[in-house]
Amino acid sequence: MKRIITFGLFIAFGFTSVAQEKNEKLTDPNWKLKALTGLNLTQATFTNWAAGGRNNISGLAFADASANYSKDRIKWDNRLKLALGGIQYFEDNLQKTDDQIDFQSSFGYGLKKTWYITALAGFRTQFLDGFSFPNDSIRNSAFMAPGYLNLSSGIEFAPNDNFNVFFSPISSKFTFVQDENLANAGAFGVAPAILDDMNAIVTPGEQFRYELGAYARILYNKELMENVNMKSSIELFSNYVNNPQNIDINAELIISMKVNKWLSASIQANLIYDHDITIRNPDIDGDIGGPRTQFKQVIGVGLAYTMKNYREKKK
Repeated sequence: MKRIITFGLFIAFGFTSVAQEKNEKLTDPNWKLKALTGLNLTQATFTNWAAGGRNNISGLAFADASANYSKDRIKWDNRLKLALGGIQYFEDNLQKTDDQIDFQSSFGYGLKKTWYITALAGFRTQFLDGFSFPNDSIRNSAFMAPGYLNLSSGIEFAPNDNFNVFFSPISSKFTFVQDENLANAGAFGVAPAILDDMNAIVTPGEQFRYELGAYARILYNKELMENVNMKSSIELFSNYVNNPQNIDINAELIISMKVNKWLSASIQANLIYDHDITIRNPDIDGDIGGPRTQFKQVIGVGLAYTMKNYREKKK
């Protein structure tokens, strides 16, 4: 795991270092291409420090790329987000701090100036195994465990590049748990294994779950002030068949601040609620777990570079 994270950080730094900013004429003016890559590093050591602390080094590499096409009534938007980071305590094992693969693509046909009939596909998973620290022998996630695929068709309202609302009355959500142990435990809402009286597996756990329901997504971007931008999104899903009142929520807020051409800072917050995911509290003995709100917050300062083939209009 350590080698993979180190390699990921090296690749991201390489892209950031060799990139050269250009504002060239588009070979196809209907395409808008943009990519942001970055690398954040921190290091701390303590010697006879009365307040205490643990020596560590941490890093986070990320990439956020988009490719959007627009011509006449056709609109095709694509976005890929990748993130991989970890913290290494000098006297302990490496721990993962961020791990994300997120791809979304939507294809719309215009009805009026701001309304579209749209088909949307979204996929999410992670690169590496996740563990229940401080016990790093218990794996609680892995690549494609979980993996999520969403296929939806519906109506999209897109008055400008900064605001977008999509609603689908017919949406399919696929959950993959391609890990035998996690599938047998019924992780992430799949059907668990059936055991006999001796706790031997009679029927293995399912590694796939399908849900049919309604899906909604809201995107909102805003320039808060010069060189300070906000991106936000919220996704909602309700399963028609199983407890439709339990709405899955996936929300994200990113505030990015550009210091100069190379240096940047960012604040990222994620909130997830999925009634089918069981969260256990390791600090409570005998906790059987249950659905709980998941929250993640990351503050980063480091190198970042944006490449694009168009000039953004002044707001």
